[in-house]
Amino acid sequence: MSVLQFLTTVHFGNGERRQLPKLLADAGVRSPLFVTDRGVIRAGVFQQAIEALGQDAARLPVFDDVPVNPTEAAAAAGAARYRETGCDGVVGIGGGAALDLAKAIAVLATHAPPLWNYCNRHAQPAPIDRAPPLILLPTTAGTGSEVGRSAVIVFDNGVKAGVRCPDLVTAAICDPELTYRLPAAITASTGMDALAHCIETYCSPVVNPPADAISLDGMQRIFAHLRRAVADGSDADARWHMLMGSLEGAISFQKGMGAVHALSHPLGARGFHHGTLNAILLPHVLDCNREALGSKWAAIAHQAGWPVGTDVADGLRRLIADIGIAPQLRDMGVAEADLPAVAQEALQDNAHHTNPMTLDAADYLRILQAAW
Repeated sequence: MSVLQFLTTVHFGNGERRQLPKLLADAGVRSPLFVTDRGVIRAGVFQQAIEALGQDAARLPVFDDVPVNPTEAAAAAGAARYRETGCDGVVGIGGGAALDLAKAIAVLATHAPPLWNYCNRHAQPAPIDRAPPLILLPTTAGTGSEVGRSAVIVFDNGVKAGVRCPDLVTAAICDPELTYRLPAAITASTGMDALAHCIETYCSPVVNPPADAISLDGMQRIFAHLRRAVADGSDADARWHMLMGSLEGAISFQKGMGAVHALSHPLGARGFHHGTLNAILLPHVLDCNREALGSKWAAIAHQAGWPVGTDVADGLRRLIADIGIAPQLRDMGVAEADLPAVAQEALQDNAHHTNPMTLDAADYLRILQAAW
């Protein structure tokens, strides 16, 4: 039997950020540590997210040293800041990096380092049983980290993997208005991240019909609204559906993912943006998996609104071009010399085990070479 988990309480809708003071009070939090990134602060989105706190917010500590791919070292620094300032809760505001880092900080705030001890790649992961209250507010429609079951971190040993914490988040606030100022390029790459989540979880062979239904709904929303959100960031309807699609992709993570993420994790450990990697890799992985997908291939095309018989991988390539994402890994600066090592590392990633067909290092290398 499958284990079905739908855990996080989500306050979803325009203006829901105004629930933050009540949610903090309900959790008994008087002095939260805010985890965000400097771009969110510069854009005024951080201030928008906490506006309901009024003047009280000015006295609260902020940790904004968030790497593009969150690291164990940054989590340790954030946890030290939490303890130094006498905090009693964590609020993450930002994209997936900030939210995943907020999770990791919450773990290390009350659990002994190193963070690797809690990684799902550890031989015997230690339990996480006493973390402080954690509230997450996404400002991108991408990772769905606010409802995801893990915090994806680049550990000190160079591995990018998850800290499995499915019940760590006290509550999430998904307010589409916090995504309106997102630049077009980031809207595109984070939107493709969300779409990759919906497609890969749907393609996973794990039996979970509720998650399949959720991922199908999510991909339909994203296919219908991604171009609109990129073209006009103030399109309220498009932003609402993109944020819902992002959330739905992450709710379906319990099915596991596949070769896209098995490859994007070791590439991300080398410093490359996760959503852009997923966008580039997705058509090539679908080409590789096509024979194993059966009726799912046509179902993806149907959710995209494409005519019967459309080649899904080619349709995705057209979508990526339309929203301005360069099509090859070399365009990101990925070195061709690194591809064999990445192919080997993909075999150790947890996402490798739920790909629709069994792949070996040679298969992964062929995907990378086609995408390079």
